[in-house]
Amino acid sequence: MKKLLFAIFAHPDDEAFGPSGTLLLETRAGTELHLITLTAGGNGDNPDDYDDLATMRLKEWRQAGELLGAASMHCLDYEDGHLDNIAMREISQRLLRFIQDVAAMQTQAYEIELMSLDDTGVTGHIDHIVASRAAHYIYYKLQQTQLPVTRLRLACIPENATGSMPNLDFVYMQPGRTPAEIGETIDARSVANEVYAIMRCHHTQRKDGEAHMARMGEKVAINHFVVK
Repeated sequence: MKKLLFAIFAHPDDEAFGPSGTLLLETRAGTELHLITLTAGGNGDNPDDYDDLATMRLKEWRQAGELLGAASMHCLDYEDGHLDNIAMREISQRLLRFIQDVAAMQTQAYEIELMSLDDTGVTGHIDHIVASRAAHYIYYKLQQTQLPVTRLRLACIPENATGSMPNLDFVYMQPGRTPAEIGETIDARSVANEVYAIMRCHHTQRKDGEAHMARMGEKVAINHFVVK
């Protein structure tokens, strides 16, 4: 059966620095990946002083999406760092219509799966939380229709990687998930080199990307999920 995977993230690098190993394994197994970013990331790091960081970040995102094998990519073009409840409701409706439109074009049996970040936002970033909440809304709304939605996977960090206390270095970052909360772990270390390349597509955000790879090594390709 054909799988349609709608991966909903807030920023152009969330797919790469998060579950890129899993996304790559999915497309290589034949999954049709629709990659969505809510913002163009215009308020991210800008070490090269681009006049239009958002345009550059979308270019990087499309390069990463090509390596991931995405069938389609969509930027909803909300302002980076300014997502809220009002935006979440609008985003949810826009994406719900998009998913229904894609489903209507299918000519063979299919199933729908959604992916986003943990509803803690992982790092605590409000934009991440909005993306996750929108994915939850869509998931439960789809269950009220006849469309074959199977599950929602939320990329998370395990507690043993964060410690049991909140991290206040950036914003309020909650501790990671306990083993009992993690419903699935995907070991994609077989494609670690490809994951590195996908992460490095986001050159403007290289400070975070390189630090993450240096800290985690091949384990950056091990992804953990809360599953609904």
